[in-house]
Amino acid sequence: MFEAKFQTFVDDALRGDSAARLKALRSEMKRQGLDGFLVPRADVHQNEYVPKCAERLAWLTGFTGSAGFAVVLEKEAALFVDGRYVIQVRGEIDAKLFKPLDIAQTTPAAWLGGQAREGARIGYDPWVHTSAQIERFGKILAEKKIELVPLDANPIDALWTDRPAEPTGAVAIHPARYAGESAGAKIKKLRAALKDADAALMSDPHAICWAFNIRGADVAHTPIPLCFALLPKDGAPALYVDEAKLAPKVRAALEKFLTLKTPESLIEDLVQFGKRGATILFDSATAPEKLVETLRAAGGKPRLADDPATLPKAIKNERELEGARAAHIRDGAALTRFLAWFSDAAPKGGLTEISAAEALETFRRENGDLRDISFPTISAFGEHAAIPHYRVTETSNLKIGRGVYLVDSGAQYLDGTTDVTRTVVVGPASKQLREHYSRVL
Repeated sequence: MFEAKFQTFVDDALRGDSAARLKALRSEMKRQGLDGFLVPRADVHQNEYVPKCAERLAWLTGFTGSAGFAVVLEKEAALFVDGRYVIQVRGEIDAKLFKPLDIAQTTPAAWLGGQAREGARIGYDPWVHTSAQIERFGKILAEKKIELVPLDANPIDALWTDRPAEPTGAVAIHPARYAGESAGAKIKKLRAALKDADAALMSDPHAICWAFNIRGADVAHTPIPLCFALLPKDGAPALYVDEAKLAPKVRAALEKFLTLKTPESLIEDLVQFGKRGATILFDSATAPEKLVETLRAAGGKPRLADDPATLPKAIKNERELEGARAAHIRDGAALTRFLAWFSDAAPKGGLTEISAAEALETFRRENGDLRDISFPTISAFGEHAAIPHYRVTETSNLKIGRGVYLVDSGAQYLDGTTDVTRTVVVGPASKQLREHYSRVL
């Protein structure tokens, strides 16, 4: 009756392979004359949801959370997570291989500074780190003369023999009835924000989607294409995107106001800007250090700041506001149907965390407008309801009985995105539960 089509419940932590993979990485570090290597949970755009080919941290350590950072040295390794994952990380990794640490108490840079020898060479992939991140490391490591070494290729990619291919999800034009403003009008606004800069390098796919009124299908739960864009003060913007993502009609629509280029041509274009001494704005939060340093090395002047789309994207026009209201009303109806069903079914027994998540997604799909869920549904009963960002799997799946059930979920519609949390008590609520719940609120 109920089915989940936008998420799976497979326990995809890879604990059993971590020892061999860590050993292989250390061998490669030694071959390259490195004393350590930095492994962030990141792609080239610093996205929260990354394509499968960018899940290097999960491949190496087994940790599948949405935020984490590993530091590998010759004899030691540590994995840093925030408060959402301090419980999950212990269940997914081998603590004999990677020491789990709370990043709020110990930062990767501080730990590295204390563990690495003086004069050590620490490698990193400049495509998956921002300039600000590397600068923070550099300041702390300078006291011990520890050198940060940008690598031409990520060593994990060579070791990961069955690494998934780069995604090629189809790019779609976002209809004007939802966008409320043409791409041309948005580009005009963005150019005004350039001021004395010659161009802006847009590295955040969310900002690019807003600016050019496009959507994509390259990562789970977020309708974005992985791409870069270069917005010059004069002339057509350039969109660097894999042509396999572009159907003929989409290509024709985009070529009316921008130039389509391959992702591989971005480096050479930045070199040419650099040779002219151009000043280019880079988004400090998402631009890869690789691109910033490419411009600098060619003679250009990189300027790190907020993406010029950040503020105008946040100011919603009337059509966007209408869409957000409609999406929440539609989604609220689906959630209400789910809660009514749950209140009847849960006391009878037989439900599990997975079956409840499947039911909620099914109620949402029945409205006919669901494009995806906006993140994996947190369907949590009992002690699991106290775990931030809990993800139910076939291994962890609990039966729902008397007690607390929490559901944190959302939906992606063409006209808006939702994210809502509800806490339900199955059976009578104890005095202790009422008190603790009230205090937390």
